[in-house]
Amino acid sequence: QVQLVESGGGLVQPGGSLRLSCAASGFALDSYTIGWYRRVPGKEREGLSCITSSGATSNYADSVKGRFTISSDNAKNTVYLHMDNLKPEDTAVYYCAAGYGQTVQAMCVMGSVTKGYGMDYWGKGTLVTVSS
Repeated sequence: QVQLVESGGGLVQPGGSLRLSCAASGFALDSYTIGWYRRVPGKEREGLSCITSSGATSNYADSVKGRFTISSDNAKNTVYLHMDNLKPEDTAVYYCAAGYGQTVQAMCVMGSVTKGYGMDYWGKGTLVTVSS
């Protein structure tokens, strides 16, 4: 009953855009800090972006800053990651996660996206492929 489900992945050409969705069920996302992450085979999970439960603060990894935008819609219990100017190196499985408590929130406020350690709930991922 408690789960996160990512959607919106797919195949796009370099320079294209996608919007990923992270829909929560069984709990309210507006009580959690939310993060987006990605992983490619053979590499460690990479933190991309986070947003606090209030939506007042969001931060980004340097690799996606200026290209990716995180947002939330409390009415839909959903968090989004809009990705612009996609590059082949953005190809990965993208995950969202939710973390409860002041520690996770504080790290996001301070600009530390992290790799997602300590997050309470994880989705199963959605694949984004950027190729010409």
